Amino acid sequence: MNRFFKGLFAAALVAGSGLAQAAELTVMTSGGFTAAYQRLGPQYAQQSGDTLVTVLGPSMGKAPEAIPNRLARGEHADVVIMVGYALDTLIQQGKVDPVSRVELADSRIGMVVKAGQAKPAIGTPDDLKRTLLAAQSVAYSDSASGVYIEKELFKKLGIAEQLAGKSTMVERIPVASQVAKGSYQLGFQQVAELLPVAGVTYVGKIPESLQSVTRFAAGIPTSAEHPAEAKRLLDYLASPQVQAQVQETGLDSVAR
Repeated sequence: MNRFFKGLFAAALVAGSGLAQAAELTVMTSGGFTAAYQRLGPQYAQQSGDTLVTVLGPSMGKAPEAIPNRLARGEHADVVIMVGYALDTLIQQGKVDPVSRVELADSRIGMVVKAGQAKPAIGTPDDLKRTLLAAQSVAYSDSASGVYIEKELFKKLGIAEQLAGKSTMVERIPVASQVAKGSYQLGFQQVAELLPVAGVTYVGKIPESLQSVTRFAAGIPTSAEHPAEAKRLLDYLASPQVQAQVQETGLDSVAR
């Protein structure tokens, strides 16, 4: 019996004896679902009595803050919330229990400009292409959306060579924060990561025909100290009653 199921069994015994106690859960979450989690986490903590300790980091990449790199160093987590295919990698590596996976939300890519700047047209592929070619500088994240933009979107539009000299992958920090400072003219990231940032104007989502929809999912590491309590948190985050709040942060609910 692995540690995950031992923890579930022990928690069930405690709950059945009437001696259940609040747990302190360490939750590692990546950017795209963070705004939703920051709304829902305190609500859950109040209802459950559990304490949530939040650790932020991207789903992938070379930054030491990235969730896979944190786990590789032996950092503790009871829950990881991240891009679905990055979570799959952790499951394949034996670091996250496969039966614990929960689908949370879908995220689409949007664009911002500095507050006060005119909104450029991006409603059609041709609009987006013209806007990108006319821009002095373009920024995108080092997570799933940025990888797609750099490796696929520019190529689909036929402008990879023209964008190579004026596009930058921003590591670790929100792309919109750099646009707000004036470091870049256009900023692309998942909508849920753009909306919370002050000092920018949200232009809109890129055309659906060019979208890369990122699935956010969550799981419980095999080394989790409180797997039963972690499962209850994940059930809450995916529950129907919180979907309106999830959508308000710029995410799309998962069809169930």
